Amino acid sequence: MNVHYTARRAALTPEIQAYCEKRLSRLKNLIVDVLDVNIILIVQKNRKKAEINVRAKGGGLVVVEETLDMMDSLNRAFDTLEKRVRKERAKWREKKRRGGRERKTLAPVLEAPEPEKRVVRSNHYSLKPMSLEEAIVQLDIKSKEVFLFRREGSQEWAVLYRRKDGLYGLVEPE
Repeated sequence: MNVHYTARRAALTPEIQAYCEKRLSRLKNLIVDVLDVNIILIVQKNRKKAEINVRAKGGGLVVVEETLDMMDSLNRAFDTLEKRVRKERAKWREKKRRGGRERKTLAPVLEAPEPEKRVVRSNHYSLKPMSLEEAIVQLDIKSKEVFLFRREGSQEWAVLYRRKDGLYGLVEPE
């Protein structure tokens, strides 16, 4: 594990470095494959900011804490990092467990039966003859995707449907 310290407008004292090493040694038990740890200490006016970037094999974590005292900022940042690492590990374990359970339940099933096809009847039509504009109004009022109606004047059936782009489509028999 490579640890890099960066101090922007701040002094990197030996006690801060020792504290960081002590807290990182506790994190080594939680994170197995840590590649790099960047600890950035920033002072802006009276605010002290501690930023910890952890890069590991599975991904990375970034924690930023800001208080009036640098040691307090570091303490909070390491506490937050520890919580996030524990949470990520718990998620990883649960995901792994769920995968094991799913495999066990799927193994005995050889072939899933194909669901039977059903016809669902719909009452979205009008027996009275109407114009195209009236059919559009009916389609909007009923907020359905398809509307069947008789054309005014010709007494033939026509289908009005709502397209994915928001426009309307019309199907008429020849």
